[in-house]
Amino acid sequence: MRSAVIETSEIGAVATDQRAGKYLTFILGREEFAIRVLKVREIMGIQDITAVPQTPGYVKGVINLRGKVIPVVDLRLKFCLPEMEYTARTCIIVVQVQTAGISLQTGIVVDEVSEVLNLAAADIEDTPDFGDGAGSATSYLLGMAKVKDKVKILLDIDQVLSGQELRGLDSFAQ
Repeated sequence: MRSAVIETSEIGAVATDQRAGKYLTFILGREEFAIRVLKVREIMGIQDITAVPQTPGYVKGVINLRGKVIPVVDLRLKFCLPEMEYTARTCIIVVQVQTAGISLQTGIVVDEVSEVLNLAAADIEDTPDFGDGAGSATSYLLGMAKVKDKVKILLDIDQVLSGQELRGLDSFAQ
């Protein structure tokens, strides 16, 4: 019986350890978010984005990245934050997203890129239970990182866009 308890606690430790590692932090509004550095392909300043008709409001359009068409999503709008005019600090982070059998490079527009952090398992806590069935609405949250008396929201970028949304974006990139 005792070994079963040890195994269970070891499984929990392994799950927490999987979230540890290097994260790129960025700002949206007043909040700081972070995504795994391994998902980041490139960071660039804002540039001309070609609008694509009849797409959701958070899909800003597409860019040409060295001959490859990349869909661009404004994370502010995806997260239902108020739209803001782009500034000199506004960036597009090109990420490799994989979900529902689709692998796609996507640009995400953020207000400002902050820094790269190396987070230990002890720095990361589980996402709080927000009640009212919010679990499915917050499935894209990996956890919360505590850094210098601040909280950074860790995103699972593969879950930010649903499989159906990715299929739609993938059709633009063809």
